[in-house]
Amino acid sequence: MKRHADIPKERWAEVQRRLDAIERGEGCRILFAVESGSRAWGFPSPDSDYDVRFVYARPADWYLSVYPGRDVIETPIEDDMDVNGWDLRKALHLVIKSNAVISEWMESPIVYRRDAAALRQLRAFADRMLNPRALAYHYLHLARQQVAAKLARDRIALKRYFYALRPALALRFLRLQRGKRPPMQLRALIDGSDLPATTTRVIDRLVAAKSRTRELGTGPRIPALDRLIAAEIATAAGATSAMPGRAPADLAAADRLFRRLIGA
Repeated sequence: MKRHADIPKERWAEVQRRLDAIERGEGCRILFAVESGSRAWGFPSPDSDYDVRFVYARPADWYLSVYPGRDVIETPIEDDMDVNGWDLRKALHLVIKSNAVISEWMESPIVYRRDAAALRQLRAFADRMLNPRALAYHYLHLARQQVAAKLARDRIALKRYFYALRPALALRFLRLQRGKRPPMQLRALIDGSDLPATTTRVIDRLVAAKSRTRELGTGPRIPALDRLIAAEIATAAGATSAMPGRAPADLAAADRLFRRLIGA
């Protein structure tokens, strides 16, 4: 994989070293590995951690066991790097449920490693299994949680706006871009959400400020962002139950994809 421009050369090399060690030590094959934290969301700080997430497949015989093995690989957090992954079978179970986390992993703009054909097939299957209602409930809960916990005072930690903005914009994206899974990156959500230019400029200034400092600090509430977040929560609260629900679970297609990707 060509190094992503936003990841320093030495950090990229360290991620590759750790992924190689996981493949050797676990006897697995990493299908794709991505960044999943604030760097991929599009609002990093200079000292943001590296949150590396991956989906892997084991040899076909590993799955033919009376007692199934663990379906996650977890490694110790060292320095600023957190590297963890999910087994393909677990990932497919979540794709069938239209789980937002695995959907976001597949759309991360920072890809450390990928089997291009495998990732393309997984994305296509996720599109087929799209359940807008499930995604909307996920982002609605996340937005409400962030507002209640972090945005309920007159002066707030300004960086917390991002953690409410992203789910609010995902709700807006789902409403305006019917039949599509929301992207992970804040800028892509903005581009797909038809925001007023004045609101976009407020967000851009906040992103730029966060990228320059380790601690954005506290400040007064930002009315334009408060209005946007509140409006999307209110709209989703009234409309989510009427959104299209789960696509028919195509278990035969999931089995075919699973067997294909493990080489069975």
